[in-house]
Amino acid sequence: MAENTTTRTSRRKLSWLTGIAVFFVGLMIWGVATVQPGAAFAPELGLDLQGGTQIILTPTIAEGDEASSEQLTQAVTIIRQRIDGSGVGEAQVSIQGNQNIVVAIPGTPDPTTLQLIKASALLEFRPVIVQGVSTPAAEGALPVDLETFSDTTSTTPVNASDTAWITERLQAQFENLDCTSPFRAPGQVDDPTVGLVTCDESSLYKYILGPVEVQGANISDASAGTVTTQTGASTNTWAVNLEFNGTGTDAFGLVTSRLFGLQSPANQFAITLDGLVITAPSTNAVITNGQAQITGSFTQESATVLADQLKYGALPIGFEVQSQENISATLGSESLRSGLLAGLIGLIFVIIYMAFQYRGLATVVLGSLIVAALLVYLAIAFLSWRQGYRLSLAGVAGLIVAIGITADSFIVYFERIRDELRDGRNLESAVEAGWKRAIRTILISDAVSFTAAVVLYLLTSSSVRGFAFTLGLTTLIDLLVVTMFTHPLVQLLARNKFFASGHRFSGFDLSAREVSYKGRGEFRVAKSLAGGKAEKSSKEAQKRQTIAERKALAGQGDQDE
Repeated sequence: MAENTTTRTSRRKLSWLTGIAVFFVGLMIWGVATVQPGAAFAPELGLDLQGGTQIILTPTIAEGDEASSEQLTQAVTIIRQRIDGSGVGEAQVSIQGNQNIVVAIPGTPDPTTLQLIKASALLEFRPVIVQGVSTPAAEGALPVDLETFSDTTSTTPVNASDTAWITERLQAQFENLDCTSPFRAPGQVDDPTVGLVTCDESSLYKYILGPVEVQGANISDASAGTVTTQTGASTNTWAVNLEFNGTGTDAFGLVTSRLFGLQSPANQFAITLDGLVITAPSTNAVITNGQAQITGSFTQESATVLADQLKYGALPIGFEVQSQENISATLGSESLRSGLLAGLIGLIFVIIYMAFQYRGLATVVLGSLIVAALLVYLAIAFLSWRQGYRLSLAGVAGLIVAIGITADSFIVYFERIRDELRDGRNLESAVEAGWKRAIRTILISDAVSFTAAVVLYLLTSSSVRGFAFTLGLTTLIDLLVVTMFTHPLVQLLARNKFFASGHRFSGFDLSAREVSYKGRGEFRVAKSLAGGKAEKSSKEAQKRQTIAERKALAGQGDQDE
């Protein structure tokens, strides 16, 4: 019964793994057959392998002014976030000289991506009319057709905080909004004269906002600092300090005069960057001097980030395209072939070593590596289709390194089985006991590799991120393969006559059980082997005794003569 249960469990795991692979293969076939955007059997390549388009942008600002390095750095960050959000991977955004921004994108960008690159960061102040907590949409819920709802106000709003701005369409959009799902088109430009339904950057809260009352361009300065008391003493509470120009001072004074004294959320004003709420503080005083302070649960870092968004995101910077040209791959297909060839050579050496060290078990290694390669390829192709991932040469390097990580898991598992055999277990029992010991080591090893990949991805530049991403992906797939394929396959082979008999070419040579290392220079010798040695020693002693007797008799004969 135990044998049948183990066999069924092993086959079930293999079936599940086969089902996963078939599902993704079928999904890719469907995507290609129905001409889904971006669907292809081959993954997209990065800028270094495929080439792409280089766009040089020049900021358009007031005549006689120049953008500072801080402003350009903030613009680079915003452009990179926009490109990443549109699904274009492996893009490079950098500052050229002191004024230009260079954007390099793999392949040929579409008009939407170009608009994302050129549009300026738009910062606006809008009053909060309604605030709510975003909840995920019910599973299987059908999308609501907003075009069926009226988008005109029933009465003329008195001010920007008037609930009359909430049309039937805005109300329906607010009620059905799930902030965790994409709800804004890339490069979307909102009408500043009407209400707006949107979310905050953390996707936790959703809002109905009134029309724009203060433009971000009216902020003359923003800085992070600690709150000071009326006596001038500094506290440990961090805040963001705002200063408005003349136009902004007048506009913000009118806003705070109206909002002060109202109940929440009517006393709040939202600051939006590219349509998303970055903060929505309440009004605690009428501010007419153009100097405001935003307080809350800020740390020094979060206060600095918000100050930078308000200061640099508010720039009235549009970009004009100075030049746009195609660029060739920096490494090209030859480097890709060289990288794949290096991986193939490494794979061959791994197989040769496994065949020499583990004999018949090398077939398990070969099968596991083939399954792992198939799953990695499907994962990369799927991510390329659905998430815009592009494979760079650094990513290829991560795939090559993964061969060693995967092979290490096999070695750990096989050696644990051999240890159990040396302790006198039969093969089936050794496979199960060895797996329990090996899986702990494999989990720790993969956890270290995955942690290293995450750290590299979060703390390094885009070129190294390609390596970190594939390293982390292949580490997860290694764990899946060794659990769902390698172990079940070895369980089944343990019942195979060739392997169970301990054939010397099986990799499970059971004669290894005759001698095992006890420690401190001592070995444990099986009784059969010890008995053989005793028998041999007895025969040698008898032989020596016979020779001695013959010599003694010969000596006695000489004396008689």
